[in-house]
Amino acid sequence: YELNPAEFESLNKYVGQTLITTDGTTLLGADDKAGIAEIVTAGKYLIDNPFIKHGEVKVAFGPDEEIGVGADRFDVERFAADFAYTMDGGPLGELEFETFNAASAVVEVAGKNIHPGSAKDLMINALQVAIDIHNQLPENERPENTEGREGFFHLMGMEGNVEAAKATYIIRDHDRQQFENRKALIQDAAGKLNAFYGSDIATVTSNDQYYNMGEIIKKDMRPVTLAENAFAAVDIQPDIIAVRGGTDGSKLTYMGLPTPNLFAGGENMHGRFEYVSLETMVKATEVILAIIEGAGDYNNL
Repeated sequence: YELNPAEFESLNKYVGQTLITTDGTTLLGADDKAGIAEIVTAGKYLIDNPFIKHGEVKVAFGPDEEIGVGADRFDVERFAADFAYTMDGGPLGELEFETFNAASAVVEVAGKNIHPGSAKDLMINALQVAIDIHNQLPENERPENTEGREGFFHLMGMEGNVEAAKATYIIRDHDRQQFENRKALIQDAAGKLNAFYGSDIATVTSNDQYYNMGEIIKKDMRPVTLAENAFAAVDIQPDIIAVRGGTDGSKLTYMGLPTPNLFAGGENMHGRFEYVSLETMVKATEVILAIIEGAGDYNNL
């Protein structure tokens, strides 16, 4: 186990800083223990310094964000906030208000098992049909071949035998129409195989998981402007990017609570090479406090 700048170039940004790392056997959990620590530290600072003027500040910690259901039971009406932020981003300066549109898809195939010696024109190999459906999807539109605003189909798993097979996917795109087109494409791929075999042996079940919050936030950019002002107040240059993923803010925004995402500092997330800079976490805490202090001018932004 070694965090080597030759392999992880991001380490070069943190020369001379204090890094919190794993012990090499498991992940660190900086995503999102770092965000929690920053929020709690900012809250303690406000309590310890009551002379700082601010309006009502509300805090919530949600479980299960990593499996896409963290905001499902969040009571936006009870929380009663005008806007919010998730502290769930990566390196210093990240400010995000655009995410993927996201769906899961499950392809199920019912085959027909015949002895291979006499299978000609009779056997329907469910695994092969699942492969044939997959091969109709654009080869260059997979996670390993895409970046930036390029969407993808990601085959997560395939299992089965001749008689029954199942393939699971996640589908992602920043553009809503392209997102809808992707879902239609996988349905069409299954439909072509059904037409070839003359029966509905393949079914596709899709489930929308979250949508690009930018579609909502762009109608009222005040939460983003307030965050940009806070970054400037603590000498941080904002790095505004479209997230190749999603946050709880995606769902919360569509539930009526505009929720951009701010950096928390984590690098190499979700693995044993994960680490976070203590200095970046301090800066994230400073941003939270600057947002709170600047929120009094929110309506004038």
